[in-house]
Amino acid sequence: MNRIICYNNRIFATKAGSDVYRLRIPWRPFSNDAAPLLSSQNAGNPEKGSEAKQYDIAIVGGGMVGLALACSLASRPLTRHLNVAIIDSNPALGRKHFIKKEDLPDPRVSTITPATISFFKDIGAWQFVEQHRHAYFDKMQVWDYTGLSYAKYNARDADKEVLGCVVENKVLLSSLLSRVQETVLPKKIYPSRLNSMSILPNSSSSEVDSTLSMTALFTHGRLAKLELEDGNSLYAKLVVGADGGKSRVRELAGFRTTGWNYSQNAIICTVEHDVENHCAWQRFLPSGPLALLPIGDKFSNIVWTMSPKESSEFKSITEDNFLKAVNHALDYGYGPHPTPSILGSSDLFSWLKGGISKSANDCFEIPPKVVKLASERMAFPLSLRHANDYASKRVALIGDAAHTVHPLAGQGVNLGFGDASTLSSVISEGIAVGTDIGEVSLLKKYEADRKPANVMMMAVLDGFQKAYSVDFGPLNILRAAAFHGAHHISPLKKSIISYASGEMRLPLFA
Repeated sequence: MNRIICYNNRIFATKAGSDVYRLRIPWRPFSNDAAPLLSSQNAGNPEKGSEAKQYDIAIVGGGMVGLALACSLASRPLTRHLNVAIIDSNPALGRKHFIKKEDLPDPRVSTITPATISFFKDIGAWQFVEQHRHAYFDKMQVWDYTGLSYAKYNARDADKEVLGCVVENKVLLSSLLSRVQETVLPKKIYPSRLNSMSILPNSSSSEVDSTLSMTALFTHGRLAKLELEDGNSLYAKLVVGADGGKSRVRELAGFRTTGWNYSQNAIICTVEHDVENHCAWQRFLPSGPLALLPIGDKFSNIVWTMSPKESSEFKSITEDNFLKAVNHALDYGYGPHPTPSILGSSDLFSWLKGGISKSANDCFEIPPKVVKLASERMAFPLSLRHANDYASKRVALIGDAAHTVHPLAGQGVNLGFGDASTLSSVISEGIAVGTDIGEVSLLKKYEADRKPANVMMMAVLDGFQKAYSVDFGPLNILRAAAFHGAHHISPLKKSIISYASGEMRLPLFA
């Protein structure tokens, strides 16, 4: 979920620098057995052992980011003619995916930034999202359990219409698939898993006859060869790994990763209120952040980070006890409500009083009460992973295959959509100048564009996670000062909103 988190700049600068350094240490291989979910009305179903076929691009992973890349390729004049294979193991690949309006919201949601909304509009997919349940929000409140301070944000603070939009993942996936199916992009969907991938060195000859057979082009290093579990073989100029955090493409290509586990789990579920929620709420608790995000129709989504032991307990307790725990955590639980006077009149923070924003006097609000559990409670472990390289000869990684982040700001899928947009742009530029789209020199342009932005966002989120996981008096005061400054200093508030909205300009350093 897209959470705009305020912070003390001095603390962050030190932390971000430390984490960026940590992301450069030696990396360990990582493997995958999972694949994203995909539904399709016209999915290809090649016969096992059929003759190998050649494609321009093979996208391994038909989830949201993989389909977004296909849509982006279809929207560009120079790439819409490319022949694309989409490889995904979901057994429901050939069935039409219907979303009924009367269905309860799925607990798996994404908070889409304004930058991602613009991307979806550019590729023609947002019109399908708007046909289903979604919830724009234009304000947000962030506070912690100490009661020392809080921060409120309104879209108008940064001259924006909205701060984001919460959409169920199944809606995003269905919308992207609908867009892919209506485009003229030549595509074939393989409902299988990637078994092996082979890429040979380039031949000594700089010029290779493009009329050679697939086998000859593969031998000369001009094609990658993919073997699927169902017996099918195919060749491609470029293989894109969009197959998630345990990427098979990343493993087969030999990309190394670094990262760490947070010793935290996140519980997600859908809840219902008596009134409709129009605000995104986030409270930092001793065990981790608790977010309450609007989904529309009096529903909200819960993302509650806690220890694995706590998550096991909260997943199994009765519905009534769980609802009481949620309402307690969003109200007086763990500490008092913040008031502006706690820090606002202190000489210690007088340096924060310049440039007061129009919303500086906004009062602290209590989130709407949760009255019903509307879905199952799901729990998953949290970690950070980052690939040392995003690209090599004939291979590129996008989305979670390249990076996974802490969910406290909901930026993971937005970073993936940014990858898809940039990669399709780089491929288009390569075609414009006659470059082989699988050449590493071209693909490294994509990496050079995306890696700095992704690493910085990862460092920001990891820094917040660590800064708010420690209950220590002096640090609590510094965190409160950060909240106070982000609430009252208009330029800082605007910069934070812009960064979290997808503009990727680091607050205070833009």
